[in-house]
Amino acid sequence: MAEVLLFHHAQGLTPGIRAFADDLRAAGHIVHTPDLFGGRTFASIDEGLAYIGAIGFDEMRERGVRIADELPAALVYAGFSFGVPPAQKLAQTRPGARGALFFYSCLPISGKWAFGPWPEGVPVQIHGMDKDPIFAGEGDIDAAREIVETVEDAELFLYPGDQHYFADSSLPSYDADATALLTSRVLAFLGSLQHPSG
Repeated sequence: MAEVLLFHHAQGLTPGIRAFADDLRAAGHIVHTPDLFGGRTFASIDEGLAYIGAIGFDEMRERGVRIADELPAALVYAGFSFGVPPAQKLAQTRPGARGALFFYSCLPISGKWAFGPWPEGVPVQIHGMDKDPIFAGEGDIDAAREIVETVEDAELFLYPGDQHYFADSSLPSYDADATALLTSRVLAFLGSLQHPSG
């Protein structure tokens, strides 16, 4: 059993994100799904990004980081797209991380956008579509490959397609086959983690 802190994407805490979290809970894991938007959801990525921009991207990220203060140290940090920056910052900078799961996004671990080096002993999975114009076209896939090349227990899984939010069953971008494979890989990852006490 793992305890997961899962951050939603720029369209908010949608029914599809809740359903994904429920799938992990059904397998016996504890999953926290904080709502960084206070109940708001958006019909498009652009609308969600506009809302994030109005509040401030850094402030939104730090909201997510602060949520972890109320939770145990031994967490798996997970994020969908916009949710990856707080998850990745916590995985890299908060002691005690058990693992990390990044969906559709990834930040570099070197250079000016990095939170620093990847912590030793923290496994990570990164998932994205191979023709997603955001993940594959804006540098995230390169950041993911950097992690895989330099971190001992890191995996990058690419799925055929060009959708960004492909694992959200409540959105038109949903790909059921890719999501089933992603979910099986995530559950195997969570199941492989040793209990914090040994």
